[in-house]
Amino acid sequence: MLAHHALGSPIVLIWDNLDRHTCAEMTAFVKANSGWLRVFQLPSYAPDLNPAEGIWSLLVRGPLANLAVGSFDELVDVIRQALKKIQYRPDLIDGCLVETGALASG
Repeated sequence: MLAHHALGSPIVLIWDNLDRHTCAEMTAFVKANSGWLRVFQLPSYAPDLNPAEGIWSLLVRGPLANLAVGSFDELVDVIRQALKKIQYRPDLIDGCLVETGALASG
């Protein structure tokens, strides 16, 4: 609630299905604060089915980890810069493909 009061505006959270995010206490908190808090639940993690999951994992463990932005445009800029860096790391992209079985490791 401190962030909400400090920013003076609604908060949007994008969460995965971590058990702490979906427990009864958190569900009750989100419901009780629905006037200023919006939560979007991501679908279940399936890196073995989708190579984009590997790229997303790189982003959320790196430049997007605990990121707070002031606008959607700022978020888009951070994501673009991060994807640009990944673009020049074919080993990272190959690793995401290997995870799905779409590319043999080697």
